[in-house]
Amino acid sequence: MLRCIAVDDEPLALRLLTEYIRKVSFLDLVATCGDAFEAARVLEEKEVDLVFIDIQMPGLTGLQFIQSLTKRPMVILVTAYKKFAPEGFDLDVVDYLIKPVGLDRFMKACNKAQELYQLRSKAGGPGAAAADFFFVNVDYSLVKVLFNDVVWVESSGDYVKIHLKSAPKPLLVRMSAKTLEAELPGDKFIRIHKSYIIAVASITAVRKNSVFIGDLELPVGETYRESIRYLTKRDL
Repeated sequence: MLRCIAVDDEPLALRLLTEYIRKVSFLDLVATCGDAFEAARVLEEKEVDLVFIDIQMPGLTGLQFIQSLTKRPMVILVTAYKKFAPEGFDLDVVDYLIKPVGLDRFMKACNKAQELYQLRSKAGGPGAAAADFFFVNVDYSLVKVLFNDVVWVESSGDYVKIHLKSAPKPLLVRMSAKTLEAELPGDKFIRIHKSYIIAVASITAVRKNSVFIGDLELPVGETYRESIRYLTKRDL
């Protein structure tokens, strides 16, 4: 069962959301909240796997609430505003539902959350090896990426390009390089520039101001040279 809460400042919308949740066999509704502050108190007191939350609420918006969490459960945004979708997916939400939400679309979002929960549980269960993958949002779908498939990552404005061994074109993901870097294991990846993160196994040569992946030469930023020195264990 997924323990969940519903958060919306509109009583009718909250009632409908509650009815939908109770129709889903694998959801356990532990609380309903009229604002984000109430939701924060619930998360302090109870174990919650999934949060259904509106965006536009007085005092603290749904997006601000998600950003404030240090231990973040899965999140499904339920809102009347399409314009916030990119910001929502920047925060790695499971899904983004536009009001009025049909039950079939709601079920699809819940199934996606359950699948993600099961994958994470298997990866982190007792005696299980550390997960060898992570998920990113691409075209409103969660795409599984193997750490060993990543060659290098390039920051491009509000997006990152994840270059893979298995694909001729990189994955274009709306998120910051800093956020992605936090997902990557530090023993397998190294930041060499504000715009570049490289899989250590892909490095074929190193110079003082650059790193090579085959014939591809990438610059090393001044603030990251110490990391390269440590990696090679010698002065360059």
